Amino acid sequence: MTLYYADHFVLPLPPGHRFPMAKYARLRERLAASGAFRADEFRVPEAAGDAAILRAHDADYLARVTGGTLSSAEIRRIGFPWSQALVERSRRSAGATVAAARDALVQGWSANLAGGTHHAFRDRGEGFCVFNDAAIAARAMQAEAGIARVAVIDCDVHQGNGTAAILRGDESVFTFSLHGERNFPFTKEASDLDIELPDGTGDAEYLRHLGRGLDEALRRARPQLAIYLAGADPHEGDRLGRLKLTKGGLERRDETVLGRLSSRGIAVAIAMAGGYGHDIDDTVGIHATTILAARRILG
Repeated sequence: MTLYYADHFVLPLPPGHRFPMAKYARLRERLAASGAFRADEFRVPEAAGDAAILRAHDADYLARVTGGTLSSAEIRRIGFPWSQALVERSRRSAGATVAAARDALVQGWSANLAGGTHHAFRDRGEGFCVFNDAAIAARAMQAEAGIARVAVIDCDVHQGNGTAAILRGDESVFTFSLHGERNFPFTKEASDLDIELPDGTGDAEYLRHLGRGLDEALRRARPQLAIYLAGADPHEGDRLGRLKLTKGGLERRDETVLGRLSSRGIAVAIAMAGGYGHDIDDTVGIHATTILAARRILG
């Protein structure tokens, strides 16, 4: 089992930028200190190459990203200033989910300690997302390993709009998104299964919807591989979340998802997705709990 990280590829962000980039290094440090993982289970991923990215993204968009010719409007929509570091970090993050999916097919599960960039569309990025790592990884495993059926299980508080759009009409990849109804993105795409939750949804209601959604998604998808976008942002202390899940509720969410996948023998690649807590330690702790739950449930 391997945990992939690229937190040393640091983006040069302006003062006051709202994206909590520091959470990734803190997550790796917390997991390393937990005693649950050996030092050699942490690994830096290879960057995703053009061939892998082009299975999910347009060539013109990739050229604009790598060449630094994105328009000012495109850069504003992404939310990060363009830099070579942004290109490298985005390639590494996509490469980490590809590597985690590859390992999961052999070992049962693996994780990207970042990723979950589900707002990236085929021809554009938005919402802190440049390349769509879940779509890239799903297509990579179909090309490399002959996987016929993949499910993307997205429990980030924001709908996986880019994933839904890229994979629309592809019956080999099933997209399930459980998200806030009134949260970003304000114009939603159609996933294969969307469950929208009202502001203020708490543990019990969330877990009820999750259970029925998982049952339907796994019945319809019949996946050999699941890509699980965990998301810390449904937490009650998240700045951008608008839901009211407790840390205990989020742990039960992870146990529910991972337990259902384990009971069906489905390989799972995990990505962290969003998390913007008022207290960064809350976000880091929730992400860490996801990975520790995977170690406990999946081995």
